[in-house]
Amino acid sequence: MDSGTSMNTEALPDQVTVRAENIGGIDETSVTLYRGVTALTGRNATNRTSLLQAIMAALGSDDISLKADADAGRASLEFDDEVYERSLERSGGTIVTDGNPYLEDSEIADLFAFLLESNEARRAVARGDDLRELIMRPVDTTAIRSEIEDRTAEKRRLDEQLDELDDLAVKLPGLEEQRTRLSSEIEELETELTDIEAKIDEVDADVETSRTEKEELETKLDELQSVRSELERTRRRIDTERESIEALKSEREELEAELESLPADRAAEVERLRAEIETLEGQKESLTAEISQLQSTIQFNEERLEEATELGVGDASGGDVTDQLLSDSDSVVCWTCGSEVERKEIERTIEQLQSSRQEKLQKRSELSNQLRERRKEVDELESTRSESANLERRIEEVGDEIADRSERLEDYEVQREELTDAVEQLESEVEELESETYEEVLDYHKEANSIEFQIEQKERERREIEEEIESIESRLDERERLETRRDEIAEELTELRTRIDRIEEEAVEAFNGHMESLLDVLEYDNLDRIWIQRSEREVREGRRKVSKSTFDLKIVRTTDSGTAYEDDIDHLSESEREVTGLVFALAGYLVHEVYETVPFMLLDSLEAIDSDRIADLVAYFREYAPYLVVALLYEDAAALDVEHERVTEI
Repeated sequence: MDSGTSMNTEALPDQVTVRAENIGGIDETSVTLYRGVTALTGRNATNRTSLLQAIMAALGSDDISLKADADAGRASLEFDDEVYERSLERSGGTIVTDGNPYLEDSEIADLFAFLLESNEARRAVARGDDLRELIMRPVDTTAIRSEIEDRTAEKRRLDEQLDELDDLAVKLPGLEEQRTRLSSEIEELETELTDIEAKIDEVDADVETSRTEKEELETKLDELQSVRSELERTRRRIDTERESIEALKSEREELEAELESLPADRAAEVERLRAEIETLEGQKESLTAEISQLQSTIQFNEERLEEATELGVGDASGGDVTDQLLSDSDSVVCWTCGSEVERKEIERTIEQLQSSRQEKLQKRSELSNQLRERRKEVDELESTRSESANLERRIEEVGDEIADRSERLEDYEVQREELTDAVEQLESEVEELESETYEEVLDYHKEANSIEFQIEQKERERREIEEEIESIESRLDERERLETRRDEIAEELTELRTRIDRIEEEAVEAFNGHMESLLDVLEYDNLDRIWIQRSEREVREGRRKVSKSTFDLKIVRTTDSGTAYEDDIDHLSESEREVTGLVFALAGYLVHEVYETVPFMLLDSLEAIDSDRIADLVAYFREYAPYLVVALLYEDAAALDVEHERVTEI
């Protein structure tokens, strides 16, 4: 069943069968649970928590443990004809699961429905963590944030395009002025050319010239004009290549400066961090194994102590088993070494084991935090190395392009020298064809040739300017569309960011409302109010500082004299922290309406709350959870004033 799909609670059966094998401290068991409230009663270490873990396993959770002496186990839930079963197998220090659980994704249930001692939400409050990630984890804001990133990138591109259009708009009047000036200069040159051609016609009418010499001269003049044009084009190519080379050199300097500003390649640091991550993972796996072994040892000893108590109340002179126990209920026979020991001594040893287990749980949580930090450091270092590699690759590409253009520049310079020599040669040949008789007409032809060359150059320059003007005007036609789109994106970004803020505010408001209601149910005299305060804080992400929301838990307490004051989670007693963590987790169950998708609510480790308040909580939540299963001591179960079933043997 998909964890995001609302279930039909009326379709759930009146009873469910839970089967477990090698889960927690359970060898093998089968227990029937009924709709409504079920109390798992007994002393500590009577496999109540293990049965809750079996239910979690069949529902889809991975926060479960195998029996210390087993390599495989299984858990199942039977709803009428439907069976949801998971298998567990120990592999390489971890537990691998398989099967068809009830939930496809158990994340929200692990956070707010499976409220055992190790529950992440309860522990986060006890440690004083920022609660934003926990509160918002079931809320899918990933798509919104991805959309914000896409819109921000698009707006940045539009801003760059509009800035470019602004630069072009500033450039346009100057280009139009150049076009006008060139047109005037061309008109003046054409007028001058017309005058010279008229003079040539007059001189040609008065002077008889040799047609052959005249044609040869005109051919040379045409050739001279062509070579001069090619020489001018070559000079312009040289100028263009030089400008490009200078621009590329500037770009390379900027890239090298940017590369130099990056931290040096810290490959050794990355390897060190990866080795540290591997060490931390190994320590965490070892701790997990130790915690599991400690839990099994605690359960075994408490079960044996319970058995000793039950046997001790019978006939002290009775059967073989009874003979192994002292009739004095304050002493028992140690089931490990066979000697007589004080009951209090065994109970003290069990308490020490429980304290050791709690310390190891805390240590494992610290290791998890260290692992997250080290992995983040590796990601940041890898990002820097990738950026350095990209810069080095671009520097190499720019260097190659500079080399190519420098080679072309040398070719153009050689070509320029050759063309210069050709012009000089042609000019010499033209001079040889000149004579005193035709000096005047030849001077006119040379002047006309020069003017035609100037007209050709200026017309080409005008065409280039007109093409640039046309291109700019075409680009400027896009301004209105780009500005409209930019305004639309700005509005979309505002709406998207407001949507996330609104979602966060609504989530915080809902949590605060439900926590207030739960405190009203519990009626603690010294805990007036528990609420979450949302605030913005600057945090560093890589080399950038960004603003992020933080959710801090606040508490109002009252002194014996009736004075109210704000307190911090760090100042609460251990039992007060446990209560606060439980209130937060229960509020999450209601805020995210977990009961709509998860049929079970599991409660354990409620020792910090007295019997009457436990009864009030159970009565409050039985209206929400189809199956509410709570692990209780005998005296706490006796205080329940709602209809419920009891399971005393597991």
